[in-house]
Amino acid sequence: MGLLHWAVLSALYSLSWALTSPPAGALVVRQSGTNSGEYSTVSAAVAALGSGTASKTIFIYPGTYKEQVVFKYGGPLTVYGYSASDKSYKSNQVTITNNLNAQDNGGNDACATVRALSNNLNLYNVNIANTYGKGKQATALSARGTKQGFYGLQVTGYQDTLLADGGNQYYSNSFIEGAVDFIYGKSSAWFGECILSSNGPGAITANSRESPTDPGYYVFDSSDITSSTSGLTGQVYLGRPWRVLARVVYQRSILPDTINPKGWTTMAEGATPIFMEYMNTGAGANTSQRQMETQQAALITHEQVLGSDYNTWIDSSF
Repeated sequence: MGLLHWAVLSALYSLSWALTSPPAGALVVRQSGTNSGEYSTVSAAVAALGSGTASKTIFIYPGTYKEQVVFKYGGPLTVYGYSASDKSYKSNQVTITNNLNAQDNGGNDACATVRALSNNLNLYNVNIANTYGKGKQATALSARGTKQGFYGLQVTGYQDTLLADGGNQYYSNSFIEGAVDFIYGKSSAWFGECILSSNGPGAITANSRESPTDPGYYVFDSSDITSSTSGLTGQVYLGRPWRVLARVVYQRSILPDTINPKGWTTMAEGATPIFMEYMNTGAGANTSQRQMETQQAALITHEQVLGSDYNTWIDSSF
């Protein structure tokens, strides 16, 4: 059994108590009343990780941390935000927030409130916000590594909220909100039991797969598509192709009447995307008027999206 598998198992066994108190050996972030050996910002704790490759843990006490955080570490890293629940975002008490936009701050990744650049990264129960608002692209979470797990997150913005643009990524029981292309990029990403909430008209996804040999998918499984703004009936699309071979699947999910009957809309010129739906329910699940849709004959599996070793690095208990 490899080091990474042991790190994942350790995280699973310690999670039930690590949500309200730091596990042994963790770097501790405490915004107020910081004790000796602790850090008052998340960025300071990340800097203290150093350049090694040993498994590390960061624990964050409650607070609103206004900073840009870059998780870039050479070994497995697990980050816990203080929360009363280990199965949902609803009790999160840690928020990392910023308000940079892409056009004025170096691009989609460079503007992100949290830049998750490490492979073998697990992030639990943290709220991540980009409060820039309408008018420009403004990423909250940029995920650009592989074997990354995101659990119980609340990720909020307006345009381009979540950049899922790395290798294999797993999102579980998380809340993701935005309006325009608010989940975008080209990773192989599985979103399970998540809530995707529109706060304005637009497309939920803008997938940028562009090569037929690219294994990437966005798969939304057993998720709830909803809205936080009234008056959006028929004004939300499941996605549009940022690049010509975009691939997105919604399966076993609830689609409301905010979903336009066409389902999908255009973006990249000459695109031949693979857009699929299977076993969905709700007022927006009728596919009779869909455009640019490919027939799906069976459920897409974790292994198809995340690889044959997915159960060695995802936290399947969450």
